[in-house]
Amino acid sequence: MTEQILSDTDRALGFTIPSRHARGRVVRLGASLDTILSAHAYPPAIERLLTEALALCALMGSTLKDESGQLTMQTRSDAGVVQLLVCDYRGGELRGYIQYDADRLAEAPEQPTLFALFGQGYLAITFDLATSGERYQGIVPLDAETLAEAAQSYFVQSEQIPTLIRLGIGRDATGRTIAGGMLLQHLPEGEVGRERLHTRLDHPEWEHVAALGSTMGVDELADPAIPLETLIWRLFNEESEIRVLASTPIVRGCRCTPDHILGVLAKFPVEDRREMADANGVIEVDCAFCATKFPVSAEDLTPMR
Repeated sequence: MTEQILSDTDRALGFTIPSRHARGRVVRLGASLDTILSAHAYPPAIERLLTEALALCALMGSTLKDESGQLTMQTRSDAGVVQLLVCDYRGGELRGYIQYDADRLAEAPEQPTLFALFGQGYLAITFDLATSGERYQGIVPLDAETLAEAAQSYFVQSEQIPTLIRLGIGRDATGRTIAGGMLLQHLPEGEVGRERLHTRLDHPEWEHVAALGSTMGVDELADPAIPLETLIWRLFNEESEIRVLASTPIVRGCRCTPDHILGVLAKFPVEDRREMADANGVIEVDCAFCATKFPVSAEDLTPMR
């Protein structure tokens, strides 16, 4: 039991509060986050941004009921320090990377704001449901102070669901980065003719839940010594009922297998593959997510050893 308490990371845990018409999710990343970050030598500001994005992606992605579905977060910026940020979550597998302008980052403050990193940037959040084939996408401006606030705006504007998101970043005893997050939402009612809760002039049930959620310390979210169940209990132990759902394990997942790379290259005409190849006839494919290089023979499309 002691070992579990000392290392409660890399899982997401959902819960509902029926009497308050609310649902929530807590997540904490440890080894999965470390694996993603260690593949890149990001400067501190960029590493922190990706850490926040991955925690946020895990929070939202783990709400998908479709286990084969995928959530993708991607930023758009024409003139920012960060040229591209991409994270996605599918079936407990998390991945992400950032492309940035090192020269412009050197000119930015040591702890840059979102505006300093993105300028007039936008965050696109896409839900792909594999079972039904449906896709939902919302785009919100990055004009908030944090990614969490931008995501809250997405739910209010695109989903019309009152939402509270809190993120925390810390380090464990070994110095490894730990990230935690909490998402609380007001459950809409009236999918079949009844009034949605968020359309009412006031909803004190949600105000109560949001007020309690706002007291959650970011240091608690990122503390691996505190079980996720304890975080939920600390906030809502006075509620008449809390239903805790099955937890979801989270791992770093990258789909850049040799077979996948060969399948993608095989779709190109032979002449195009020859143009991609170097003087030795080798196409070197570099996965931006995990920084793995895959050398492939352009002529016969076989992995090079």
